[in-house]
Amino acid sequence: MRRKTALAGVATAALALVLSACGGGGGTPQQPAQSASGGAAAQPAFNSALTQVYNPSTKKGGTLKAAHSSDWDSLDPADTYYGYSFNFGRLYWRTLTMYKPGPGPEGNTVIPDLAEGLGQASPDGKTWTYKLKSGLKFEDGSPITAKDVAYAVARSWDKKTFTHGPSYLNELLAWPEDFKGVYETPDVDYKSAVEATDDSTVVFHLKKPFASMDYVVQMPMTAPVPQAKDTGAKYKEKVVSSGPYKFETNEIGKRFTLVRNENWDPATDPNRPALPDRIEVQLNVNADDLDNQLISGAIQLDIPGTGMQPAALGKVLPDPALKARTDNPTIPRLWYVSVIPDTPPLDNVDCRKAVMWAADRVANQTAYGGPLAGGDIATNVMPPPIVGQEKFDLYAAPENKGDVAKAKEALTACGQPNGFSTTMSFRSDRPREKALAEAMQQALAKVNIKLDLKGFPASSYFSDYAGNVDYVKKNGIGLAGHGWGSDWPDGYGFMQAIVDSRTIRDAGNYNLSVKNPEVDKLIDQASAELDTAARAKLWVDVDKKVMEDASILPVVWAKSLLMRGQGVTNVAYNEGQSMYDYILLGVE
Repeated sequence: MRRKTALAGVATAALALVLSACGGGGGTPQQPAQSASGGAAAQPAFNSALTQVYNPSTKKGGTLKAAHSSDWDSLDPADTYYGYSFNFGRLYWRTLTMYKPGPGPEGNTVIPDLAEGLGQASPDGKTWTYKLKSGLKFEDGSPITAKDVAYAVARSWDKKTFTHGPSYLNELLAWPEDFKGVYETPDVDYKSAVEATDDSTVVFHLKKPFASMDYVVQMPMTAPVPQAKDTGAKYKEKVVSSGPYKFETNEIGKRFTLVRNENWDPATDPNRPALPDRIEVQLNVNADDLDNQLISGAIQLDIPGTGMQPAALGKVLPDPALKARTDNPTIPRLWYVSVIPDTPPLDNVDCRKAVMWAADRVANQTAYGGPLAGGDIATNVMPPPIVGQEKFDLYAAPENKGDVAKAKEALTACGQPNGFSTTMSFRSDRPREKALAEAMQQALAKVNIKLDLKGFPASSYFSDYAGNVDYVKKNGIGLAGHGWGSDWPDGYGFMQAIVDSRTIRDAGNYNLSVKNPEVDKLIDQASAELDTAARAKLWVDVDKKVMEDASILPVVWAKSLLMRGQGVTNVAYNEGQSMYDYILLGVE
């Protein structure tokens, strides 16, 4: 059903709808401070933003100051795959669907965004149709049409130009065999995969039935791109906005500023209150300095949204006033080490198992900040928030500190009784990953597995280094530290992208190590299973097969310690984004 504009109203009314839907409300009154909306300000308290909107306000204006500890992977919606980017990007792009804003379990549900409603599936589940709302415009005032969405999907197919972005639609849609992307084969008709049947109708044609399409199309591949203004790899320098903000400046690798998009119509968008006048983002800020700036109030938002660094925890947790500004959610994310079977001697499963047995799980957990800021010790791949998850442990060791004897047995079994040497990579601008690499180095040394540690920037980690097949082979990378959060909260949404060998391409990989035909076969069985309970059990089977393969060393099922910025309004942890909901934020 078409959303009536009378229900959307202006941005302040839209925010009221969001807060009402989320069960809004702040904390207890604080005197003499006043909130931005004129009432008593919310009293800071630990976990205040997990179940309610903290410090709600409808006040517009001001500047939201944010910082990022690395460079952006890309501001282009076709070329980004970090959770922070999916979250923040909704300020300047819109997609067919989106996660429901606000806190609580409802944040995991998808609702319409550019579309009037959720997708309509054909009886065989292989065709999905979305109708666009009327009145949608780009920042230059030109209308957003179904053709712009279809073109955006088609351009995102090109993983040579856009190495970072998700590949779900590459794999799901019925692309013509001679299609090599909109730049290499501009004359090939791709309507067998996605088409605009009229100005307001987008139709997706799948190779096989797939039930989770509404989750897939909330990703930025469906953010519309006007073909006439597409500059390919340079589009990230000047993205054309479809959301409430547009780029005023963009200094790649340094900073950028968003300002209001005067052609965004709040009547078409009840979910984005668009409160700040400006949003200023600094890039490549040292992670520890970023935490210090957040504590002091020099900035108001930590863009990566994965939690404070270990150095800050010693300041924040013992201080009641600082701890009161934090939230500690359990998130559907695994921090882990890929154990790469392309790098000898890790091409032997027993050598990989030696790594599993030798790892000190407690030291690894400590590297991420311990039980509170890091998370629970992970014994398998899928984290607890994923529907149908089961906990099991194939490599149980005394006190979770590793089993030297079993590690040495595995080394003998793989023909390396005296140990071996290999390289472990990590993201150098993430202190916790550096600490993890050092903990692994110390633990594996006990069984004479020697690690050479190499750090690389997060912005190019997957495109140029750990996720680049040639680089890994030429440089002998055997272990790679990183993490993964669910794209949506079921087995497919968490597992497929990191364990399906068919997703592996030349560069931009997130599956760095799982290359097992038996895993692929189980994925196909799980994807085709219509019974919910049976499907969940098959994803547990996938998890067990990956652990038997010893190609992923789980570290922690993540918790994060997030800090609410000073003077920020409408702070809410969103379960779909697994971090604060950036589109709700305002400033006092």
